[in-house]
Amino acid sequence: MSKRDERAAAAARLAEEARRRERRGVVVKVSALVLALIAIVAVCVVIGLSNGGDGKVDTDAATSSDNATYSLSVGNPSAPHTIVIYEDFLCPFCDQLELASRDKLAQLAADGKVYLQYRPFRLLSPDYSGQALNAFAVVLTTSGPDVAKRFHDLLYENQPEESGPFPKVSELVDLAVKAGAEESAVRAGIEDTSSQKAWTDGATRAAQKAHVEGTPTILLDGRQFQDGDTVPELAANLIKAVS
Repeated sequence: MSKRDERAAAAARLAEEARRRERRGVVVKVSALVLALIAIVAVCVVIGLSNGGDGKVDTDAATSSDNATYSLSVGNPSAPHTIVIYEDFLCPFCDQLELASRDKLAQLAADGKVYLQYRPFRLLSPDYSGQALNAFAVVLTTSGPDVAKRFHDLLYENQPEESGPFPKVSELVDLAVKAGAEESAVRAGIEDTSSQKAWTDGATRAAQKAHVEGTPTILLDGRQFQDGDTVPELAANLIKAVS
């Protein structure tokens, strides 16, 4: 079983345990679930953690052109729904959201029903978080959004444990090439892990300005979306809301 499958299985077991407790009449609070999840993943910040403890993102800042600058956009901007996802490439909860929603969101975008904006930034402290973000910015800048989206997906499919061991930078180059980038166009920029510092710092500052302090953070049509006590529930409810 892959590391990603193990994380997904762990999340499923926790969700089933929560449902069993609810059936027994025990109210499982979100805070308790967060503690249980943190016990598994150790360092990733769970859904809904935000500035000042009030659970609110500054949606005015999040919908500003400054934030939109640091986005990978998918679909038609004129679609009836817009979904913004703030993420960190090392966060396992972001990986769970990808696993549960990526294919359906891609189809909804292709059908003209949803406009997606993925906004990766650096939230977590291990160097890999910044290295992956830098590599993503290199690919987006040199190879365009279609290749960047495939690279984005591959980063999650090959996500390491948040405590390591972490891939070598050369492995990020390999993933970029697998996504469709020309090696000659991306190798130098990816191996120089600060080559896109202006972009990566800007993306992180923009997220901080919007009071995004947890990942994944989702906005639906300009409003923070928090409908779900687990990542699978959040993903299912998000898909339902835009279908």
